Amino acid sequence: MNEQTNNTRRGGISVDTEHIFPIIKKWLYSEKDIFLREIVSNAADAITKLKRLSSLGIREDADENYRITVTLDRTAGTLTVADNGIGMTEEELTKYICSIALSGAVDFIEKYENQSDSSKNGIIGHFGLGFYSAFMVSRSVEVNTKSYTDAPAVHWTCNEAGEYETEPSDKSEHGTEVIMHISDEESEYLNPAKIRGMLDKYCSFMPVEIYFDDGEEKQDGEEDKCVNDTFPLWQKAPSECSDEEYNEFYRKVFSDYREPLFHIHINADYPLNFKGILYFPRFANEYETIEGQVKLYYNQVFVADNIKEVIPDYLLVLRGVLDCPELPLNVSRSYLQTNSYVAKVSAHIVKKVADKLNYLCNNNREEYEKIWKDICPFINYACMKDKKFYERVKNSLLLSLTDGRTMTYGEYLDETKEKNENTVYYATDASLQAQYISMFTAEGINVALFERPIESQFCTLLEQYMEGVKFVRVDAEIADSLKGDGSITENEELRELFLRVSGNEKLEVRFDSLKNTSVPALLNISEQSRRMEEMMKYYSFADEAAFPTEMSIVLNTASPLIAKLAETVGTDKEKSEAIASYIYKVCLLSQKKLSADEMQSFLDDSFNILLKL
Repeated sequence: MNEQTNNTRRGGISVDTEHIFPIIKKWLYSEKDIFLREIVSNAADAITKLKRLSSLGIREDADENYRITVTLDRTAGTLTVADNGIGMTEEELTKYICSIALSGAVDFIEKYENQSDSSKNGIIGHFGLGFYSAFMVSRSVEVNTKSYTDAPAVHWTCNEAGEYETEPSDKSEHGTEVIMHISDEESEYLNPAKIRGMLDKYCSFMPVEIYFDDGEEKQDGEEDKCVNDTFPLWQKAPSECSDEEYNEFYRKVFSDYREPLFHIHINADYPLNFKGILYFPRFANEYETIEGQVKLYYNQVFVADNIKEVIPDYLLVLRGVLDCPELPLNVSRSYLQTNSYVAKVSAHIVKKVADKLNYLCNNNREEYEKIWKDICPFINYACMKDKKFYERVKNSLLLSLTDGRTMTYGEYLDETKEKNENTVYYATDASLQAQYISMFTAEGINVALFERPIESQFCTLLEQYMEGVKFVRVDAEIADSLKGDGSITENEELRELFLRVSGNEKLEVRFDSLKNTSVPALLNISEQSRRMEEMMKYYSFADEAAFPTEMSIVLNTASPLIAKLAETVGTDKEKSEAIASYIYKVCLLSQKKLSADEMQSFLDDSFNILLKL
């Protein structure tokens, strides 16, 4: 029941259950800091509404300097948010402030009182309680407001029990002041650094100028500084933005001194209606872990700090800002996970990333090649996770070659079609596989360099996507281009000799004639066998022995050393075994790091051979 005496009217907040204010104070938000965003947002809305009335000719625009001022008074223990917006009449204040529009207050309490923090984020979105977030940190709140219509100004005060008073005010200018009397247990909100940090986080890009008066005495001539950017970069057309502006915005938002590798400016119209700028960060080295971060905004009002639901998991390395006015201001994680609009936004982002890669490859190839090594693992992973993404970027995927050049898969296959049609030869370790690489390059065959594990996995997928194309590591087989015209004579004594010195009964010994006569032998490992072994190790299967490595040693019959060994094998067993053992271990060196026993045996063989010189 309300009662009125003279010009003062008293009453209680209209709700359907007792103790709603304690519930609001405790459960309204999981992060109390958000109260400042809510109050400042309301102030910005009030100014936006007044500007709108002026644009419609309903009110004459006096070319006012619209602004929001946040004032901290530590002596009085208050935090005030003031605007010169539309203001409220007493009737409007009663309608919008004195009644909490709850549909089923009892259900509200039952639903949220005993739930975890993750469920509290949606309360505001359900019930529109933004203004009452002030009571999360205040023992009482005052509202001093005057409507633009010149209706009498009104002053409203309310304590944390929900008891209010309304009376005439002497406020002369239109607008609203919200004065929060900070409670003793929330005294941290009387710290200027705390308030400045909150303004920086939540209000940096609000569309109305915001000024912060921290109560400190100003120097002579010192002017108030606006704490926000009212027209952030994402609101501009890409043609209006320079690379320096993009980089400066990135440094400001993410406090990263390194320039990003590239940016994507999104300006999606109906039906998606969202804007944003995404960046691909620069890494100090390949072992550095950089977690992506996408900040979500609602009409330039900060909503959340790292919304992973809007970005596909394979692009989570991206950093940026998205402004989505189609989403509610207080969006919840569960809402993002099930909302069809969010799914469409995510799909549009994927398309824009693909478009950017294609643009760079086709129009700025030199710069694109410079950043490819950094972005390659992420782009390959994205292709592995999403075939549609692969289809979009397949012509912009690059191969890094062992000679330092870079080319697309199509360019590689076209350049080598005469010597190795539809085959991509690659190396995974330029040092270990140097002998093999030199043989291929001597015959004019390009060798791709897959130094990261994901690149080897990626080629398996590409064999499915690229019909008829196969990927073969340089040590997996002897390419026809490497073979010479010499006669091939198999020698059973040599076969037995290498089986004996290798200690591997399953080793296959083969004979072939190679163009490079200086190479006595090559060790080959079956491509499919090696891939299976790598996969088993990757997934840490215990029974790796079930997938043995198929290994063969190819003896080069065109090599003078093999020819000499063939002559010695039947006459000098000790010497032939020493030479064969040495050749075998040199071949092993091109495949792996020798074990302690293998290394010791290799050194012994080396010294023994030197003694025989």
